[in-house]
Amino acid sequence: MTLDAVRHSFRAMGTEVVLIAGTDAEPDTFAGASGAVERIFAREEARFSRFRGDSELSTVNARAGSPTRVSPGFAQLLGFALDAARRTNGRFDPTVLDAVIAAGYDRNFDEVLAGARVALRPGRPAGRWDRIALHGDEVLLPADVGLDLGGVAKGWTVDLAAAAALSAGLAWAVVNAGGDLRVVGEVPAPGIEVGIDDPEAPGDEIARLVLGTGAIATSSVTRRAWGPGLHHLIDPMTGTPADSGTLQATVWAPTCAEAEVLAKEAVLEGKPALERIAAVLVTADGRIVTNVEGAMEVAA
Repeated sequence: MTLDAVRHSFRAMGTEVVLIAGTDAEPDTFAGASGAVERIFAREEARFSRFRGDSELSTVNARAGSPTRVSPGFAQLLGFALDAARRTNGRFDPTVLDAVIAAGYDRNFDEVLAGARVALRPGRPAGRWDRIALHGDEVLLPADVGLDLGGVAKGWTVDLAAAAALSAGLAWAVVNAGGDLRVVGEVPAPGIEVGIDDPEAPGDEIARLVLGTGAIATSSVTRRAWGPGLHHLIDPMTGTPADSGTLQATVWAPTCAEAEVLAKEAVLEGKPALERIAAVLVTADGRIVTNVEGAMEVAA
């Protein structure tokens, strides 16, 4: 990202989070915004982490089969996720927890890499999101259903944090969580240049986008992988890691939560997704396919 700006970074949700603002931001204002962003990430990670036994998500999953009262924030994101599952005909599915664990992602990712890189057991198709009952602040999961809200929870948190940064008094801000980011406020023209990493060579750019508003998110079958054909992006139809011929999708949307949903859908669907989703796709044979006007391919 090339821009004359001030930055504040920290780690949360297993990735580096960066708040970016203009150099004209008052130091006290930027410090206040930075603190607000950190607090939001800490709060939402405590709410939605599946690796913390004391998280609200872990409590809901442990009580599957019984109604559970949840916080307003939990109910809002779960409602969004269930609606996204309906809109994508189940390509985005918040009930893939059992399949993710079966594939071997049963601990935080650093521990997965340090341990055995094998699937624990055969996966099974997901698609049980339509059996979840959500009424106000009460959730009822069927006894055999578990929620995994990881990626969409991160995008949701990016959106909340970006709004908080603007409310703290910044003229414009970018919140970037491991490449999934949201732009808010009056960004200097012509916009913010954002690089897209090569899915098979992290750190090497394959393309760039200029972003003046909204959000981008990237889903990749290579980013969190721990063995041949083993990665975190589950195809709900099979219950196993996706093998669609698309390695990576970088998607633009008005919000980062929506971009997260659409990026997963685009990886699973491949090139036909470009008929309705603004995206840059990288195929398994190394081709870059996009419908995003102004996307700049980086020369090899």
